Amino acid sequence: MRSLDLDALRCFVLGIELGSFAAAAERINRSPSAASAQLKKLEQQCNTPLVTKIGRHLEPTEAGEIILAYARRMLQLNDEALNQLVENSLTGKVVFGLQEDFSDVLLPQLLGVFSRSHPNLQLQSIVGRHQELMDGIQSGELDFSLGWRGEKSASYSELLAELPLYWYGPANKYLKESINISKPVPLVMLDGSCIIRQQAIAALDREGIPWKITFVGRSLSNLWSAVDAGLGVTVRSSFSHPDTISKLDGLPVLGKLRLCLDRNQYKLEKVQEQLYDELKQQLTLYIKK
Repeated sequence: MRSLDLDALRCFVLGIELGSFAAAAERINRSPSAASAQLKKLEQQCNTPLVTKIGRHLEPTEAGEIILAYARRMLQLNDEALNQLVENSLTGKVVFGLQEDFSDVLLPQLLGVFSRSHPNLQLQSIVGRHQELMDGIQSGELDFSLGWRGEKSASYSELLAELPLYWYGPANKYLKESINISKPVPLVMLDGSCIIRQQAIAALDREGIPWKITFVGRSLSNLWSAVDAGLGVTVRSSFSHPDTISKLDGLPVLGKLRLCLDRNQYKLEKVQEQLYDELKQQLTLYIKK
């Protein structure tokens, strides 16, 4: 019975997720030629091509899709097993915050995998608005947080990406058509000094388009419910939104928001740093999809 090489599988998974085996080589501190050799080795073990090039991007073949699914499970089990053996003695508490935009996408998988790998650790997540997270960082309540960079940022902040903003309305055809002909433009926005709200209003004002705020919510879930009900349009990044919501065309182009990881000290403790790095990796992979 043949065996699949775990290092080759790891390189293969990273190459597909990052869209480049050169990027995968950099991530695992290998040369591009070494990464290519790993792919060739894996294809020899599977006795079939695993990737094909479409334009500038690499896509898995039908066999590659099968191997990709198994590879992710095998690597997860491998990493969990080694973490259990090497770092099962780690104890302590990690408290991190994030804005609601990211909680549904990142929290379930991130906390599940990390908790199983480090069963003696106490993990606590706090979902809040930008100012709440900044207050938590400053007071020391939070070890680190993920969110949009506002006017005020933490002393120690790492820029991860700049993500464009989009207009969103209900996916329902008739509600969408009703909103498209509405004048002034009905806006569904968060309360308080929301930086996305400020960008939306500024974009409409630049084009001389009249607007009115028809609904003010205290949470992102409030906004999606109001938009789904046809109360107006809102603005968010494309990070995550319900299936009942869709992007809108015909409204002014919006700017971008800077996505950052903020922390309360220059050097985190070992266990905090591990979760910080894992969150950063999960986020980077999600953005590149």
